[in-house]
Amino acid sequence: MSHAAIIVASGSSRRMGFDKLAAEWKGRPVLWHSVRALSQLQEISQVVVVTPEERFSWLTDLGEKLTRVDGGSERPDSVYAGLQALHPEITHVAIHDGARPLVAGSDILAAFSAAETTGAASLARPVTETLKRATSDGLTIESVSRDDLWIMETPQIFSKELILSAYESVPRGDASITDEVSALQLLGKGTQLVSSQYPNPKITFQADLDQLPEE
Repeated sequence: MSHAAIIVASGSSRRMGFDKLAAEWKGRPVLWHSVRALSQLQEISQVVVVTPEERFSWLTDLGEKLTRVDGGSERPDSVYAGLQALHPEITHVAIHDGARPLVAGSDILAAFSAAETTGAASLARPVTETLKRATSDGLTIESVSRDDLWIMETPQIFSKELILSAYESVPRGDASITDEVSALQLLGKGTQLVSSQYPNPKITFQADLDQLPEE
């Protein structure tokens, strides 16, 4: 089996008001840490970074595994562009958010192992907080059971043929597909969830950056 990774890093960070992927952590941009987490694994032979040239220039010291492609107007378009750039021999591909710099190598490999068995696997974590449904102005209505609920993370890992089939069924410019598991659901197929053993947050707001560990 031959493994690859696609790092999705073409968004505009509109919710933060500045480029979160350029934000510095431990002397490097957030994107650098996210790409390095996958590119340093010997089990991964190709890393496709879906990003503009300016961001890709931050990654020049991460080795020859890396290639760059331009993204599209929505996430599915960007992922599909990355899939088109995979080498022919790739059998399984991990798709990872560029804004998740803490992902652990051991968790990545656990998800790859599950995907080799099932064809589709994703890092995730079970919901542990109390959940409430509320009105549009924030007044509680009812409790929501957290049984069997999970918070999705990345990477999400699939056999190349399976995820290509899923994205070929997604209309270009479709903003409703927010992750690859959602695309696979269009084929009526489920994804094996692998519980993360280490923190794997997505940087979305300034507070997320402020909470990253210093060591």
